[in-house]
Amino acid sequence: MKTAKLWRLAFAMLAAFSLASCSSDPEWADPEAHEKTEQLQKQYGPIIAGTWHIEKIGEKQRYFERLTFNADGTLKGMRKWQSRKLVTIEGKEQYTDWVDVEEHEENATFTGTWTLLWSRDPDASFSGNRLVLNASFDGVYDRTTFMAYSLNALFINADESTLCFGGGYVRNGDNGETIYTRGDAEPSF
Repeated sequence: MKTAKLWRLAFAMLAAFSLASCSSDPEWADPEAHEKTEQLQKQYGPIIAGTWHIEKIGEKQRYFERLTFNADGTLKGMRKWQSRKLVTIEGKEQYTDWVDVEEHEENATFTGTWTLLWSRDPDASFSGNRLVLNASFDGVYDRTTFMAYSLNALFINADESTLCFGGGYVRNGDNGETIYTRGDAEPSF
């Protein structure tokens, strides 16, 4: 009986000791990445929050997209995409009429999440500042439908008028980057 009491006392002391030595502060797997992520979010998060748009019109395609980044990390967007073909009719080349690109419901609204983070990648191709967007088309919930966004892009910069990152659907910058303009615009087409 004394042995059982001693074991209970030892167990209680061990439990108390282990609880007392615990810290409420999390231990990050990569403290440097966590610190750099917090700095990135603090510096650029408030600037990115808001509405941005992009429009690019070419001979065969025209594309418009509007993204609203909310401060809570949610994302709302809409996309309008049209294309036309160059065809030969009676020996003469001419363009067809513009038609909406309906493949994978590209002309639609979507919702999702966004975040800024700093990533360390052993391959180094994904290391650095990242903008991560994940969104699905509104009203579409099955796993067979394409995502509106599943993007982990190199975050380049943001200021009061432009948002710039590597990758994306439209690469309208001089070096292949995607540049959005601040504002709640509508498509011109």
